[in-house]
Amino acid sequence: MKSKYYLTLADAEFLMEEAQKYATEHNFKVSISIVDETSSLLLMKRLDGASPLTTHLSLDKAKCSSMSGRPSKFYEELLQNGRLGFLSIPSAKGMLEGGKAIIYEGHILGAIGVSGVQSFEDAEIAQYAIDAFLKKQSN
Repeated sequence: MKSKYYLTLADAEFLMEEAQKYATEHNFKVSISIVDETSSLLLMKRLDGASPLTTHLSLDKAKCSSMSGRPSKFYEELLQNGRLGFLSIPSAKGMLEGGKAIIYEGHILGAIGVSGVQSFEDAEIAQYAIDAFLKKQSN
């Protein structure tokens, strides 16, 4: 038998606080979704001024990264390079930059998806929160 790491609600709340802090400091109007390793939603926020569409996009980006363990940008680049077959899979809606897997000691715990600003900025928000979370785990 093996032990398994997983995100708790407290973990998701910490990740959300960090992502929201970064977004607010940069005046980014975004939606942030946090999912577990099964791509089930744990927490979502649409910050003031963010488009309603961003809620769907942030969740799809998070699901894509959680299922694959890769940044959603990986799939966006595959599509840009002509690998259009990826459009036929269910998670294709999230194949835009802004989703980042949360990986701890080799285990995929879940992912964060962000939508609302330029894609690289969405990814920055997600990475900031993940870095803060992993730093907290190492202390």
